[in-house]
Amino acid sequence: MLDLSAERDRHYDGRFIVGVLSTGIFCLPSCPARKPKPENVRFFYSPEAAAGEGLRACKRCRPELFYQQRDPDREALEALVASVREAPEDFGDVDAMATEIGFGRSKLHRLLRRHYHASPATVLQRSRLTRARQELIESRRKVLDVSLAAGYESPSAFHDNFMRATGLSPGAYRRMTRRSEFVLQLPRDFHEAGTWRYLGRDVEQATERVEGARVWRGLRLGRRKVIVELEQKGLRLRCRIADDRPLAPKAMGELHDRVWRWLGLAADVAGFERKALRDPLWRPLVRGQRGVRLPQTPTVFESLIWAIVGQQVNLAFAYRLRSVLVELCGRGSGLDSHPTPAEVARLDYDDLTARQFSRRKAEYVIDVARWAAERRDRLEALPTLSATRAARRLEALRGVGEWTMQYVLMRGCGFADCVPVGDAGLVKALAGFYELPARPDAGETRHLMQSMSPHRSLATAHLWASLSKEPRHATEGAAA
Repeated sequence: MLDLSAERDRHYDGRFIVGVLSTGIFCLPSCPARKPKPENVRFFYSPEAAAGEGLRACKRCRPELFYQQRDPDREALEALVASVREAPEDFGDVDAMATEIGFGRSKLHRLLRRHYHASPATVLQRSRLTRARQELIESRRKVLDVSLAAGYESPSAFHDNFMRATGLSPGAYRRMTRRSEFVLQLPRDFHEAGTWRYLGRDVEQATERVEGARVWRGLRLGRRKVIVELEQKGLRLRCRIADDRPLAPKAMGELHDRVWRWLGLAADVAGFERKALRDPLWRPLVRGQRGVRLPQTPTVFESLIWAIVGQQVNLAFAYRLRSVLVELCGRGSGLDSHPTPAEVARLDYDDLTARQFSRRKAEYVIDVARWAAERRDRLEALPTLSATRAARRLEALRGVGEWTMQYVLMRGCGFADCVPVGDAGLVKALAGFYELPARPDAGETRHLMQSMSPHRSLATAHLWASLSKEPRHATEGAAA
């Protein structure tokens, strides 16, 4: 335990208390205070046990509040983020955010990185763009007025930021909502072959079909099931609804968001690569596979089901189990959308165990679907929460351990600083990358990935990609 305490790893918070006899205080393992001498340390299993020995709670890490599942800093931060999202025009810059919460810039930055996996500037920028997209869909205000209402002082800055975040100009985004197709401008480092190879890695899947640079995907948007066709030509991606019947404007906005995230275009690839290329160890790996992205699933529920299905099995068998689930809930022929929570919830355990699901995996899948069917809005809202709160909600579900939770935060919610500890592909890649004599355990995995924080999700994607002979896409493993 002494080594665990020395690492200041938040993963061990809640597992034991560190008592420091020389100062008379007790702390969380992650406490940032100066490391005590080993002979002055004693370990306890609860704050009450430490207090019973005459020790008092540390005022820096506040262990008593942690055990009450309270974190005043996080709660204040969540209130600030809600305010920024509600009225981004009220916050001219990061200093305004710091003034509102009463923290210094460095503390605000540190807390947002920890709880939201984003910098203050990124939170503000995303809030402005979300407001602008909503206004462009729901109102008839001029684009200039929309940009001013979102907090932009310069029309050119608004246009450039909007293009980078959506692949469309503001005007094209608004016109998209009245049509059945749109054309995205892709980033210059977008890798065609690797992306489509990744999306088509399961040739038997019932929700997607890939032919060269064309992809068909079944999606559910509102109450309507649609087949979406993507076709890439150069750096332009045409996205259209196969039956050409327009969706409602809000649904078209949802479709755009799903496609953008599905292709991994929402991630801060440039920020990760700047950091990695400055690191002598990571530089050769990243330089050889620039532009690697980590596609997200269209819904959080899909990533949650995929993660549970993938527990303790290889990818080929996980693909087979996923296909079984889609077929049981689907219409029986042609491409289908991924099952909804309600559709999976109607199944019986025996429906799955008769088709090679273990009894426990069948229970996990159906029980989590029944939970999600009652709280679907709550599940799909996880990406809007802090990563800390989203993690706690996921961990409360039966069948969701650390690997599953981290996988869903990364692939379903798009959080940027996740490590799917226990992933078979990740530990294999780490062992090769660091030339280790054996595959790293959970603690070693966290330690080895720490240098790439706050971009560990993309670092994971690069390690996955390094396992491929043609490393232009990420190929996840399953839980080891």
